[in-house]
Amino acid sequence: MIKVLFDLKKEYYLNSLKPVYDELAKDPDYDIYLNIGNDQRRFLGLFLISEKKKIAQKLLKQGYQLTNETSGFDAVICGDALKNPERYGQTKRFHLDHGVGIKTLRIRNITRQKNYHYHVFLEGQYWYDYIKSIGSEKKADFYLTGIPKLDPFFIDGIYNNEKLIHKIGINPHKKTVLFAPSYKPSCIKFVQEKITDLLPEYNVVIKLHPYSWQGKYAPHSQHKFYEKLAKKNPDVYLIDKDDFDIYPYLFLADTMISDTSSVVNEFLALGKHGIIYVLPYEELNHSDGMPILSIDPKDWLKGAFPQMHQPEDLLPAVKSALNPTDKMKNKLAKYRDYFFTGLDGKSAMRVKEKIDKIMKKEK
Repeated sequence: MIKVLFDLKKEYYLNSLKPVYDELAKDPDYDIYLNIGNDQRRFLGLFLISEKKKIAQKLLKQGYQLTNETSGFDAVICGDALKNPERYGQTKRFHLDHGVGIKTLRIRNITRQKNYHYHVFLEGQYWYDYIKSIGSEKKADFYLTGIPKLDPFFIDGIYNNEKLIHKIGINPHKKTVLFAPSYKPSCIKFVQEKITDLLPEYNVVIKLHPYSWQGKYAPHSQHKFYEKLAKKNPDVYLIDKDDFDIYPYLFLADTMISDTSSVVNEFLALGKHGIIYVLPYEELNHSDGMPILSIDPKDWLKGAFPQMHQPEDLLPAVKSALNPTDKMKNKLAKYRDYFFTGLDGKSAMRVKEKIDKIMKKEK
């Protein structure tokens, strides 16, 4: 029996880990567990409160096997580099990034842990080429498997737009614009009230980053504005703070607006034209000087996704994204092939095959 720990540092990482968890759960050779992080929120602007107990109760009801242990496992599967990696002991470490965007944190966190080796699953050629360009291709074992969290997009029947439209109460006869800003850097403060320019012509669905709700890293004002807007307007739907699954809404949306979030590339995977709010690139560096982004935002998906540089660009960008030219469509197809491998609903199977070869060979 191969004992495997899924490290759930943040609850919203579950979407990236679940497809592989489900594949391993089918195999009697694996005994699998989840370890939950504290996932703190800020209360009254002062106190940090752990959400661990609440998350545990929810996952237990869903049938997951939980543990507080971190050592003694044959393998650990994580959505980010492990925090305090020494706690996990001598084990195989498998990395499935929780986002598929252009932020360099994924590779930065791995390469900083010089004494620990990771097996890293990548969504496509773009990321391997970037890792090679900064001389980090020997820092881990990298595999181009496609990314399992995208598998549900390509499995018939997983998502149903008609049911979702009925559930959230938006107008089925209008185009739907999804606004999904990242946490840092973020366009949320630039767009803010300008989002109302889309009304009443379009439905507006808003998905805030989990940090925009918790108050720990971002002010509560970020979610309060959109809560009030959604209550006043039937064409606006604010996705609940406890609903971490943006995928049904990406599948539903006709276009979307974001900044540096991984959902931009996830929308690209669907073959739809989104909108990128271009934030100042020169200011985006980690404390050690490494760029936060792997590409200058003004060049990201250029020619396929319309860009916003100021709030006033909102309406023209939406109209462009909803009416793409043939040139935009051709550009999109090329980017999609470069950023992604295997958009076929079988990435989790390919990841499991790699894990099997590594783990079962040793048993």
